[in-house]
Amino acid sequence: MKVAVTGKGGVGKTTFASVLCRLYAQEGFHVLAADVDPDANLGLALGLSEEEVEGIVPISKMRELVEERTGADKTNKFFKMNPYVSDIPDKFSKEINGVKLLVMGTIETGGGGCVCPEHAMLKAVMNTLAFRKDDVVIMDMEAGLEHLGRGTASMMDQFVVVIEPGARSIQTYGNVKRLAADLGVRKVGVVANKVRDEKDEEFIRSRIPAEDLLGFIHYNSEVIDADRAGGSPFDYSMSTVEEIRKIKEKMDAKE
Repeated sequence: MKVAVTGKGGVGKTTFASVLCRLYAQEGFHVLAADVDPDANLGLALGLSEEEVEGIVPISKMRELVEERTGADKTNKFFKMNPYVSDIPDKFSKEINGVKLLVMGTIETGGGGCVCPEHAMLKAVMNTLAFRKDDVVIMDMEAGLEHLGRGTASMMDQFVVVIEPGARSIQTYGNVKRLAADLGVRKVGVVANKVRDEKDEEFIRSRIPAEDLLGFIHYNSEVIDADRAGGSPFDYSMSTVEEIRKIKEKMDAKE
């Protein structure tokens, strides 16, 4: 199973991605979680301490590794667009609660579409993750799909957009579905988070096609408690875990 979890900031996609990872790990799967969000905090949600998270160097920041694999340095402006990276997920991931975490990082440049060694490196690693046949791969992404090329996107089993009851979240869902279609992907599911009551559920159902809606995660203060404590929501909120388990079962059925 290869899943890309996306959505605008603050909707709870990292909460969903982390619990999904731990549910698969609980079932005995080899799970690799890729943090592809510039605001990387998947490690905390999986159960790492703040000190452990701060000690992780993202792949995009490993300058020596990038230079070694791409052949680029201060004197050489030419570099490999498809560097060897197959060993990176296992070599540079950190294991916690049965999940291997790989922090990808981002490219901090003025032009979002730049072609640089770091960008080539991240693209190559993303491709490698998509082709890992024996692993469950969960990618916690930002709202866009810029990290995914057409080939990588076509290898993903599910795109999941996490939204909350609000017009801006619905707009994000529409944008992601359009971008996914441009990449040749038709399977885009929606998880509605922070749902408070039946009115919120009715709002979501009125805006999201029934075939796309995977389920609801209701507002739960225990998830906030977990975040405040720097802990994993999996260890704090049984009700949230059970709601995500039902969503997972629906995702597995669509596989």
